[in-house]
Amino acid sequence: MTIKTILLGGAAACALLAAPAQAASARLAKGDVLVRLRGIMVAPNEKSSSVLPAFPGEKVKVDNSVMPEVDITYMATDHIGFELIAATTKHSASGRTGTTGAIGRLASTWVLPPTLTAQYHFLPESRIRPYVGAGVNYTLFYNEKPSGALEGAVGATTVHMSDSFGWAGQAGVDIDLTDRLFLNLDVKYIDIDTTARLTTTAAGVQRVKLELDPFVFGVGMGMKF
Repeated sequence: MTIKTILLGGAAACALLAAPAQAASARLAKGDVLVRLRGIMVAPNEKSSSVLPAFPGEKVKVDNSVMPEVDITYMATDHIGFELIAATTKHSASGRTGTTGAIGRLASTWVLPPTLTAQYHFLPESRIRPYVGAGVNYTLFYNEKPSGALEGAVGATTVHMSDSFGWAGQAGVDIDLTDRLFLNLDVKYIDIDTTARLTTTAAGVQRVKLELDPFVFGVGMGMKF
């Protein structure tokens, strides 16, 4: 899955929207279960504190990640649905300036952010069904590892990142292709805050607070059951 794939999916969606409407599919109704498989790009909108105490004034940046995602939505009414999102992505943190900037990549981590949202679906009887949602997120960081460049600079290092609890918002649209199969476009904003602790041989314990707050852009296919 690549960014190019996501962009091509978006272009396909635009073509469908521009095409004449086909016959209306079966309506979205209470009790329906929607299962989607998306390709997502997680783009952190990060802010960081300084890497302290050894590197005051030096901040870090976090890269984007592209991965698959699975979600399930249960329709409690014709308009109200509840979506559970499951995906995991890998990210690297790098220095921006000064000593940490010269080191480059400092550490990497896997991120597991299960998210539950309540959605409002505006047009349950239409083949093009926009929705908005809001909910909660709990993010777990695991398999944190220092980079070789960091260990080369400060010796053996361990990395730990604290888990996060925050809110999430989303907007998207489902576009029927058949009575059961549909195309999905979705964007989310997830509130994720963490503190990274690096325990090093030469520089002692260094900490940096990170507000990741990523946008998650998704394109995929879904099926209604």
